[in-house]
Amino acid sequence: MGEWFDVTLVDPLDYPPTNVFKPAFAYGDRAKPEPFAGLEAMIREAGAYAMVSPEYNHSMSPALGDLLNHFPSSAFAFKPSLIATYSSGQWGGTRAAVNMRTFLSELGCLPVSAMLHFPHADQVFEADGQFHPEQDAGKWKTYVDRGVGQLQWWADAADRHRGILDPAGVSKAFSKTPAERDSPGR
Repeated sequence: MGEWFDVTLVDPLDYPPTNVFKPAFAYGDRAKPEPFAGLEAMIREAGAYAMVSPEYNHSMSPALGDLLNHFPSSAFAFKPSLIATYSSGQWGGTRAAVNMRTFLSELGCLPVSAMLHFPHADQVFEADGQFHPEQDAGKWKTYVDRGVGQLQWWADAADRHRGILDPAGVSKAFSKTPAERDSPGR
């Protein structure tokens, strides 16, 4: 396996919703407001994504969905993602993960098959994110490494292939309006 990732943590709560939701393409040629412009640049530079979410009403975090919706799919496209979910219940956020798989696929950052689910998260983790002393941290690490290993493999493969074929040439992104991708029959 290649080198481990350099990780940048982005917490959706650090980017509270605006009074009026406006996706990136709605700004046209005008500069996007900070902090979204800086975050979009970071998203575009990333080679892979790990999306972590609690389960809310069988879906992903509304804060995560709101934040991701600000950016065009071209910012995420042709890069893999890993889904990690948690809940206080027995399913560990698996229903949220199903929702996230569709959402992330539409952004173009296809999820790897090994998703991570953490049931009874309050019993698995301490408040500081470390494993609870009663948990077998080695077993959890083996579980997590499977998903991270798949993410690393796909990120390395995608990075190498970008050097051979420019993704923008395969699937042109729209820049001003989604109608730029409409079918000819419209």
